[in-house]
Amino acid sequence: MPATIRQYSQRAIELKLDEICFTTHVELDPARDDGFVYLNGVIHPASQLEWLDSYFKEINEAQEEFQNESLIIRTGLEIGYVPGIERKIQNIIDDYPIDFVLGAVHTLDNSNISSKSDSPEYFSRKSLSQMRNEYFTALENAVDCGLFHCIAHIDLYRRYGFEYYGAEVFTAHRGVLEPILEKIASSNMGIEINTSSLRRNSKEFYPSDEIFKMAVDAGVKIFTVGSDAHCLEHLGLNIDDAIGMLDEHGFKSTIYRKGKPINISDMDF
Repeated sequence: MPATIRQYSQRAIELKLDEICFTTHVELDPARDDGFVYLNGVIHPASQLEWLDSYFKEINEAQEEFQNESLIIRTGLEIGYVPGIERKIQNIIDDYPIDFVLGAVHTLDNSNISSKSDSPEYFSRKSLSQMRNEYFTALENAVDCGLFHCIAHIDLYRRYGFEYYGAEVFTAHRGVLEPILEKIASSNMGIEINTSSLRRNSKEFYPSDEIFKMAVDAGVKIFTVGSDAHCLEHLGLNIDDAIGMLDEHGFKSTIYRKGKPINISDMDF
């Protein structure tokens, strides 16, 4: 059974983390109604957003329980973007006390490309060119909607696309991602350095080294770091490596408080 918010908070204290931000998934693709969320051992249909009340309540309870510990607990969501859900996203942002909103492209043509079981249905019937066009169009729309603080795992298609497209998947961004990165920079949005790829036999984070350097060249200044943990054992894995990579390029990781970016070098823990 998945761990609770309290258990993740306890584990973060054991790991001597300064902060933890919960960014559970919100999937609003109207063509899909098969997602679910675990909260305190109870399964909730993901599309019935009443579960958000319990989610934020549990985070608040953890904040109160561990307020005397050396851990800051922040509220967040990772919202899977599809066209037409902007009003729903805005309503969620308006209704809940959110520190950090990650935007992501998880579904293309109503198939979950981040799922090992679901992604073959998409990749097996799409050429690399088709995938490239559909993914980066969705990504650009997500950036343009202006509802997200940061973009998560910006080259997620690498995860399962490699099996179908081979090494070409690693260069699919060339010639199409550059203007999107410029929009991210001009909008003062951030890009997540997601370490989950390293536990999936990749030698690079999401984004790849090449995309990270492209983002820097485009003027992106905000980079967050996340382990994308879906179990206690993955919490915090390789975040020191990601922070070290940022240091090597003259950056410090950023956190968000009530929607405002804060460079960790400006914080007094």
